[in-house]
Amino acid sequence: MIGSRFPGVAMKLYPLFADLSNRAVLVVGGGAVAERKVAALLGAQAQVTVNAPQLTPQLARWATQGRITHRADAFQAQWLERVWLVVAATDDRELNRLVANLAELQRIFVNVVDDAELSSFHVPAVVDRAPLTIAISSGGDAPMLARLVRERLEALLEPSLGALASLAARLRKRIRLRHPDMAARRRFYEELFAGPVAAWLRQGRPDAALAAAEQALAGVPAARGGSVVLVGAGPGDPGLLTLRALRALNEADVIVHDRLVSAEVLELARRDAERIEVGKQAGNHHVTQDAIHAILLEHARAGRRVVRLKGGDPFVFGRGGEEMEFLHAHGVAYEVVPGITAALACAAHAGVPLTHRDHAQSVRLVTAHCKASMDTLDWAALAHERQTLAVYMGVAGLETIQARLITHGRAPETPFALVENGSRSNQRVITGTLATLAERAALHAVQSPALLILGEVAALAPTLSWFGQAPLGAAAAAAASSGQRRTGLPAARPDEVLAAIHHV
Repeated sequence: MIGSRFPGVAMKLYPLFADLSNRAVLVVGGGAVAERKVAALLGAQAQVTVNAPQLTPQLARWATQGRITHRADAFQAQWLERVWLVVAATDDRELNRLVANLAELQRIFVNVVDDAELSSFHVPAVVDRAPLTIAISSGGDAPMLARLVRERLEALLEPSLGALASLAARLRKRIRLRHPDMAARRRFYEELFAGPVAAWLRQGRPDAALAAAEQALAGVPAARGGSVVLVGAGPGDPGLLTLRALRALNEADVIVHDRLVSAEVLELARRDAERIEVGKQAGNHHVTQDAIHAILLEHARAGRRVVRLKGGDPFVFGRGGEEMEFLHAHGVAYEVVPGITAALACAAHAGVPLTHRDHAQSVRLVTAHCKASMDTLDWAALAHERQTLAVYMGVAGLETIQARLITHGRAPETPFALVENGSRSNQRVITGTLATLAERAALHAVQSPALLILGEVAALAPTLSWFGQAPLGAAAAAAASSGQRRTGLPAARPDEVLAAIHHV
């Protein structure tokens, strides 16, 4: 339905989509703005002529390749006689006005860049899921608002929608024959767009999607089993979630989450989804892994869409592999959505590059959550210089880590950065040397979740730190150097895209 829900506010522009394939379009202007307009027109298969004394390098390449026609002489009114559309994109307002007026006389739609008054059509902000295209326009009144709406829609709409639209077009005639009744046909499309066909396309399996569509057309009922999505929740900052993770949270019937998943991330989930905490903490697994498997299986077999939400990434010390093997063995459909693992997020938010040409040529991700896991590590290899160690779940074993690394040859003066609650508003970074690791952690009462970064790169934390408060243990000069680093800044809040998804 087209219109406004606000009394007295009428629609300003009539929305339409133009088929410009093999039709002539004139663009007056050869700068960066003209280049963007030409790129979109070429995407629509238009025959583009660009009138400008000089061209950007990209426009010049297109002219050399024969993709556009270039006319360097002064604009001439007779050029309008053969075109369907005109774009005026010069920095000369009088020339733009002349082009607009002449186009108006010949009843040719014209767009004058950044001049709604002279334009008879507007180029909208576009969400491209070809062949599905969504255009957003404010009629030239608030272009930044149109762009914001586009950003929100980009976050909401799956990239696979284009493939879904193409498949629907391919089957359209057969669907009409199979379901001549409009109501029945509408129900079929609703199932097609929300059921197994869409799920297969989202997983990048077009052959399976086509088979499911053919099965639906043949009238074979689709299996109604549920599914599980293993989702990486990242380190805690909701702004670090992937778009796919956000979509999964908003599609979930049940969310099975770890203790370390932040409340801010859970707030973005569908409001009526059932939430089951299966928290694990060092020394206290109040829900066993077998019990977690049973919960996933129970809800999936009941036909529910389950999100297994894990801190960080499911496949980096998250037992995602075990859960996926279990689901596969029991015939449960599953997907995996990667997350930003703690090593990447904590290092970035502490200002510590995990690799650096001058300091470290490799990174090792290590878990040290219990004595059994520590006994399996190759300590001699871990003690090598010019590499970075990122140690997960090691707070309870810092004394052992310190002793074994020094025993196997790691220099006692090797720098470390211990990042607690990385990326969150209460992040703390404790720095020092390997010789003082356990002592400094105890002094500052470090608690999990915390990640240990050990290696020459950790010495950069006092200088390069940018998020939250200055590292504890940094040199006074670095801590006071407010002109060279940002201190005391408020923690990043969920951006507009997250808010948009949250309220849908």
